Amino acid sequence: MTFDIVDADAIESGRATDAYFERTEAALDHAGRNPDVVAEVTADQFPTGAFEVLAGVKDAAHLLDGLPVDVDALPEGTLFDGGPVMRIEGTYRQFARYETSLLGFLSHASGVATAALETRTAAPDARVLSFGARHVHPAIAAMVERSALVGGLDGFSHVAAGDVLGREASGTMPHALVICFGRGDQESAWRAFHESVDEDVPRVPICDTYSDEKDEVLRAVAELGDDLDGVRLDTTSSRRGDFRHIVREVQWELAARGHGDVDVFVSGGLGPSDLRELRDVADGFGVGGHVSNADPIDFALDIVEVDGEPAAKRGKLSGKKDVYRTRDGGHHVGLAARPGPTGSSSLLQPLLRDGDIVRGFDVEDAAARARDDADAVSFRA
Repeated sequence: MTFDIVDADAIESGRATDAYFERTEAALDHAGRNPDVVAEVTADQFPTGAFEVLAGVKDAAHLLDGLPVDVDALPEGTLFDGGPVMRIEGTYRQFARYETSLLGFLSHASGVATAALETRTAAPDARVLSFGARHVHPAIAAMVERSALVGGLDGFSHVAAGDVLGREASGTMPHALVICFGRGDQESAWRAFHESVDEDVPRVPICDTYSDEKDEVLRAVAELGDDLDGVRLDTTSSRRGDFRHIVREVQWELAARGHGDVDVFVSGGLGPSDLRELRDVADGFGVGGHVSNADPIDFALDIVEVDGEPAAKRGKLSGKKDVYRTRDGGHHVGLAARPGPTGSSSLLQPLLRDGDIVRGFDVEDAAARARDDADAVSFRA
């Protein structure tokens, strides 16, 4: 094998597991034991007030597809702060070896989606793109970009991820293109780009490679004129100075020359605080490491019921549970056999029934759900 990649066959077969699950299977087989269990995926047992976004449900569902189990889960894009996000019911041996991959699918994607929602809510009216695929293993780029969409971002840069997701990747030009034409000849790079790429690609030259941002922006205006859609400032943080002032100055000079319709797009090591600082002066953002490098959510899968009786390890809550959203945005956890809070709605919904997937996975629906939940629970980074 050329690359150090665990392939889809290993994941689907259950080989992508921790060794102790194989040994658990052997021990249960030896003892003739295979109980009916309820197992739940949780990050926190009780609500904490620190909300996160559930993602990765599509991959988790396809992992369990065909196994004789029933699965309920929060809809993708739901915000949660405690209690189960997924519940599996069946004989333990049917799904034991899939725990490692299941948690990986949910944990990593949910971390990325949560970071994406942080940036989305920091600049709710701006166009925000995911530019961070270069910071992660290429084998998981599609997961990163899909999770960024679930968190509400408007697009992404990774071409192969776009092939997987059925979306066109976004992006214009890097500094490398300008450097290939040499110092002082930025115009040739911009012109070559304009004359070579498809008409539907926005003309957004990079305008900070060699000289002052304002200088390069005005040179780009002179070179491309009315063909110019926008400009991108990707100035390294060590050279930026007061970035807000720079963006305002560029906007001023564009307007003064009758090009106030040219968008200013900003990128380069940005996080939610940067977007809040710049959202009233910039038209759009490219966000990289804050989204792609997000810490996975620390999910665990625990058995909470065995052969109909409550059971749990120390530090975990026994019994089959449900989770609820109340009208005030509250997230509540309770035993499934008992009524939920007055006026609440249950969040756990069927995902698989006897191994068949019974739910669709629309990214736009998930993003809308995340946006609505963020409003309901007053989510902020």
